[in-house]
This record gives sequence, structure tokens and C-alpha cells, in this order.
Amino acid sequence: MKIKDVKELQKIANNVRIGIIEAVYAAKSGHPGGSLSIADILTVLYFNQMNIDETKPQDKSRDRLVLSKGHCAPALYSVLAERGFFENGLLKTLRNINGNLQGHPDMNKILGVDMTTGSLGQGLSVANGMAMASKLGKEGIRVYCICGDGEIQEGQIWEAAMTSSHYKLDNLCLIIDNNNLQIDGNVDEVMSIYPINEKLKSFGFEVMNVDGHNIQELIKTFEQAKKIKGKPTAIIANTIKGKGVSFMENQAGWHGKAPNEEEYKIAIKDLSTQ
Repeated sequence: MKIKDVKELQKIANNVRIGIIEAVYAAKSGHPGGSLSIADILTVLYFNQMNIDETKPQDKSRDRLVLSKGHCAPALYSVLAERGFFENGLLKTLRNINGNLQGHPDMNKILGVDMTTGSLGQGLSVANGMAMASKLGKEGIRVYCICGDGEIQEGQIWEAAMTSSHYKLDNLCLIIDNNNLQIDGNVDEVMSIYPINEKLKSFGFEVMNVDGHNIQELIKTFEQAKKIKGKPTAIIANTIKGKGVSFMENQAGWHGKAPNEEEYKIAIKDLSTQ
């Protein structure tokens, strides 16, 4: 399945956002802000870019995605449900102690999840391993790794970035969700990681910038990244935390908080009119 129609992809992304809100509201906890900011990115990856088949979720030739910012599992779960890996109704079991949709994705519990994540800073190291294994085995697998901008304050990210470049992992694509907000406030005030572009270039990455909510631009940028040879690619996606929900947009307070009933109704209304 490869959907090329931008309007259809936009509709799917909006459904993914509705799924995020439904899941977090049902759980009464979770991370809506950063989940909403990557909905468009995940939609393009799972419905336009990645070589995956929901009927063969463990196919060895499938592309891989490592959601390094694992607390944004609601976004991953929602896109997997949209793609048909499991029933959409399961989203309302998020964080249920007896369920499989835990607060951070677990590859042993959910088909379609390629890596168990949640300890921030570790995802790129794992993605490196996947990309290296693919090259050694000549499998032709492409590996995508999504990191938060606040997350790349972690030192391990930069050790991993050296590895990506040293081994010329041109089948690796690092995506930075650059919404400039983390749990304690603005990223540039808590611990600035800017300029991300220049830092990643100095580590040997081909760096691209994109509006993380523009479907057409995302497709174009991912296609350009596939053509880069001899070095890894980093895509800095400029996004809005809480995208699509009026009272959540650009509000650090919605990093890890569930909406109450009134807020839930407003959020669903916002998304239902888009």
C-alpha cells in the first residue's frame, strides 16, 4: 500500500490525531503533545514511504522504525491501528495494566512495533545496529529513527551519531521532532541544542529541513533522503507540539497530561472540523 494522494494522507493524519486523543483520554494519562506533533510524519512513513505489509508484520525484509521518543507511543499505536495492524478500538486500552498498549511501545506485545523504547537517548544506537545488520546481510532495509529535540540533549545520541557517520549508514534516516518544547519548557532555555543543523553536519550527516506538518514536503524530503549515498541522513522536522488541538498547541503543559471530559470534547471537535 502506497498512498500518493495528499488529501487522503492528510485525512489519515487527522484520524491518527483523533486516535491519540481517544487513547490518552481513555487512559487518563499519557503524552498527547509530542504525539500530535509527529502524526503527519508517521502517516507519511507508514502510508507512503516504508516497505511494510500489515499482513506480514514480521517480514524480515520490512523497513524498520525506532520511536526513540517512546513516551509518544499513542502516535505510533494510532498509526498502526490506521494501517490495520490491530483493531482501532484497542486504542482505548492504552496503559491498561492487563493490556498490550503500554505507556511505552513493547515489541514483544504489539505486532508492528520494531523496537521497545522509552529510555530517552537510546533509539539511535539501536537504529544504527539495524542499519548495520541490513548492510552486512545485504537486505536492503531502510531504518527510520524519530527523536525528540529535547531528547538529543542526551550524550548517547551524539556517540550514536558518530557511529552512524563512521559506518556510512546511508540506509539510516534520523528524524528530529523539532517542536522546541520539552517537559520543563522551551528546549532552547532548558538546554539549547541549537543549531541542530550545523551540529549534525559536523557529525557527518546530510541534513535536510522540512515543515513537519506539510505532507507534500515530507514526501519530497524523504524521497531526497533515499538518494543520499555514503552517509546517514538527518531530517529536522519543524513541528508544533499539540498540533491540531487549539488549547494544546505550543503548550509545554500538555507534554504529559490527559484532557478532562470538557477538554476531550473540545479536542475532538477541533479535529473533527479539520
